[in-house]
Amino acid sequence: MLSSRVRLVATTARLVRSLIYSSSRSFMDLKALLSSLNDFASLSFAESWDNVGLLVEPSPPHTVNTLFLTNDLTEEVMEEALQKKADLILSYHPPVFRPMKRITWKTWKERLVIRALENRVGIYSPHTAYDAAPQGVNSWLAKGLGVCTSRPIHPSKAPDYPTEGTHRVEFSVTHTQDLDKVISALKEITGVSVTSFSARTDGEEQTRLSLNCTQQALMQVVAFLSQNRQFYQKTEILSLEKPLLLHTGMGRLCTLDESVSLATMIERIKSHLKLSHVRLSLGKGKTLESPVKVVALCAGSGSSVLQGTDADLYLTGEMSHHDVLDAASQGISVILCEHSNTERGFLSDLRDMLGAHLENKINIILSETDRDPLHVI
Repeated sequence: MLSSRVRLVATTARLVRSLIYSSSRSFMDLKALLSSLNDFASLSFAESWDNVGLLVEPSPPHTVNTLFLTNDLTEEVMEEALQKKADLILSYHPPVFRPMKRITWKTWKERLVIRALENRVGIYSPHTAYDAAPQGVNSWLAKGLGVCTSRPIHPSKAPDYPTEGTHRVEFSVTHTQDLDKVISALKEITGVSVTSFSARTDGEEQTRLSLNCTQQALMQVVAFLSQNRQFYQKTEILSLEKPLLLHTGMGRLCTLDESVSLATMIERIKSHLKLSHVRLSLGKGKTLESPVKVVALCAGSGSSVLQGTDADLYLTGEMSHHDVLDAASQGISVILCEHSNTERGFLSDLRDMLGAHLENKINIILSETDRDPLHVI
């Protein structure tokens, strides 16, 4: 009897603490929350073909007390989100991808939009922005390999150019009397910034002009310079590139501190992803005892990201039959875990990271019904 009372008191205490903790949370305005989410992982990291960001928005103002995390937003998951009073659903995969011509009750994705709007629930999807982020899905997947160093297979580019404009135009002006006239004319072109410096060419003192200009302004600059053969024949036009971000990008190429057998690596991956089975293609001439030192990985569907990468092992969710054959012919073993099994486990880490990033201002909960649609039986 005493034992039962002790358990009852302990349970009641936990419940009270939970209620106090929950009630201490504050709301966040949707726009403020979206800004914070973008600070956590910029949507500019996403692939150009992707559909990321806020996909469904209730009429403003909209405040968020509960953020609901899921890998895939199915109708079953939507029902769970509504039962748990979610104000914003963060669905890793975008439930709205292809354009919709109508919103009716006919298809399940249309029904998701209808139910979200009727219940004033927003839908946000980061998808490939989280794939590329330094603290994102692929970095989480790499944690299951063991101690290693990693870098993106395809590094992302910075969202902005390091300087104004997309092109740099350089040419020399020999005669000082022409300099002021040329600079004045160029500065009248919108989207052009001009700097000058002294240079010596063939023993002759000259003034070198360097222009940063936009794509649109470039044609006007070229048209101006072409009117003077002296300038135009000595003009250099450079296309400026956005700088690469060393720790941000698609896929990861991971080099283990110590080689392990393929069999050991399989067990590590199964343990990390909490899977009882994975699919394996042995590379040409390889066995389960073959050493693995370099692993190329990509969460989800990795064919396009991994193709052509030199590694002992490819790890991804799914690849086409012919891409697996190509890898095997090159002596590269392939482990396939099904698409979302290589992504879903990241959400637990994401919950903790977002909690810290948002200073625990809102409730963040994980879906309990979200799961990969494919099962081994």
